[in-house]
Amino acid sequence: MQSLLLFTLFALSIATTYFSDDFTASNWESRWIASTKRSAHERGALDLSAGKCFTNEDVESGIRTSQDARFYAYSAAFPAFSNAGKDLVFQFSVKHEQSIDCGGAYFKLHPAGLDHTNYDGDSEYFIMFGPDICGSTRRVHFILNNGGTNHLINKNIPCETDTFTHVYTMILHPDNTYSVLVDGAEREKGSLEEDWSILKPKKINDPSVSKPADWQDQKFIQDPEDFKPEGYDDIQKEISDPDASKPEDWDDELDGEWEAPKVPNPEYKGEWRARQIENPKYQGDWVHPQIDNPEYAPNDKLYAFDNIGAVGLEIWQVKAGTIFDNILVTDSVATAEQDRVELLTRKAAEQTCEDAQRKASEAEAAANQPEPEEPKEDL
Repeated sequence: MQSLLLFTLFALSIATTYFSDDFTASNWESRWIASTKRSAHERGALDLSAGKCFTNEDVESGIRTSQDARFYAYSAAFPAFSNAGKDLVFQFSVKHEQSIDCGGAYFKLHPAGLDHTNYDGDSEYFIMFGPDICGSTRRVHFILNNGGTNHLINKNIPCETDTFTHVYTMILHPDNTYSVLVDGAEREKGSLEEDWSILKPKKINDPSVSKPADWQDQKFIQDPEDFKPEGYDDIQKEISDPDASKPEDWDDELDGEWEAPKVPNPEYKGEWRARQIENPKYQGDWVHPQIDNPEYAPNDKLYAFDNIGAVGLEIWQVKAGTIFDNILVTDSVATAEQDRVELLTRKAAEQTCEDAQRKASEAEAAANQPEPEEPKEDL
């Protein structure tokens, strides 16, 4: 146990934190620059808030989206660095107090030299990471840029949708693997090469081979000995109702020639189809032979970015009220874990607070219900 503690302290001592903001410093607006690229009526303003439920307002305050149906574009710069040869950890907390129904809650890591005042969705970025909720979309976005092209992860990673604080963590490892954690629990992990379509595939279908024309991949066929009965197509779908009779007051001269109403024909059996039998020549699904792709080029630096120098929040929200806090960019998994453990203590306190507020609201509503009227006695 002592050796583990010493190792953790050593790891923390050599860790590098490139950017960290928990918004306890009062001058957050000097660090986070608001973009003015969009027109004023489209831009949303951030304010500082700990929300409705908190234990320590100063410590738990973060930047909050404050206006409905707005674009939010804010960014902060830090000294540029490269993550080549080491882990890259990107972590932040999100609290959707408004019970969000449609809106992003993700951050981006950008190259140094970002034009902060003109920052928008077209600004170049290296990584986009974080939750996105809109209708049936409820996922953690994870996009990597390579060669100027943005690539979305091929897997669907679920995000949290409740009103409490959650911590999202992204880790890129120098062996071209990754991990995604939500509240410290691993939601996804794997290979950058396998889980993103960044590189050309290792294998491709052999272009010199095609499926044989006589390949039998139909498991069932029509029975060649099953023939359509003679007169089958002459059976009408509807017939005149045999139980109907011409009304006594029907006047052919005034009402026209009477015709019995149509009813479904019990003899009609629908369009004829031969019965199906197992195909005696069935060969199964044909599998296209594959060969090595001559265009495949391995890249052991998919994880690495050479000039990371800014973090940005660039989102749209229909209903505002999301609180972002504790943004961390580091090369230390241990540092992120240490921060996360402290952050996750907030969730239990928020749940207790929200339960108390709900019970108080229900009690107040019950107290304001009008008293039932006493039944009047008959005189």
